[in-house]
Amino acid sequence: MTDSIAARLGQVRARVEAAAGRAGRHPEEIVVVAVSKTWAADVCLEAIEAGAGVLGENRAQEFREKYAVLKQRAEWHFVGHLQTNKVRHVVGAARLIHSVDRYALAEAIDKRARSLGIVQDVLVEVNVSGEASKQSVEPARAESLVTEIASLPGVAVRGLMTMPPLTPDPQDSRPYFKELSVLRDTIEAQVREVKELSMGMTRDFEIAIEEGATIVRIGEAIFGARRT
Repeated sequence: MTDSIAARLGQVRARVEAAAGRAGRHPEEIVVVAVSKTWAADVCLEAIEAGAGVLGENRAQEFREKYAVLKQRAEWHFVGHLQTNKVRHVVGAARLIHSVDRYALAEAIDKRARSLGIVQDVLVEVNVSGEASKQSVEPARAESLVTEIASLPGVAVRGLMTMPPLTPDPQDSRPYFKELSVLRDTIEAQVREVKELSMGMTRDFEIAIEEGATIVRIGEAIFGARRT
């Protein structure tokens, strides 16, 4: 499995480099998060040994179990919906939480972080597509939410995250990525720490990079078809 993961990871990095080149950017500006959800800890370790430096998980219990085995062999990001009662499993272990979508969650993260004597880095998840099914903040509310969260001593808002609608054509994601980039620029003028743009997955990460993504979340292109 190591060889296939290593080969896929190499292909992803080549695509990141090409997309960055088209946008006049340096590939070093872009963090590749290998989204390892549903893959066992031994497969995650193979990915780490193949050169994946950042792993992403989207379920708190699964994250907790893998972190207990692998600990700091990689940098961990939490990329999925986080319930307030699962915050204790994630804060302090995840370097970055991508999916803060409400103040109550930020408060829970703040409380846990302060109890650990740390400041937890987070991203605010924005619903740029307007889909009712998405658990994320509306663009018009994003700036005020960032400002509110920034007042919490145990939380640092480092940027924004989004997920566009799933469509057959990756180019369909481009306007949503553009919108998030513009929104980030607007908010950054008020909160300087808001610099990161987490957007783009296996199907559309090259488009995201062309539109300014600093973090891309890639699962299938690295690990292969997802296990359920």
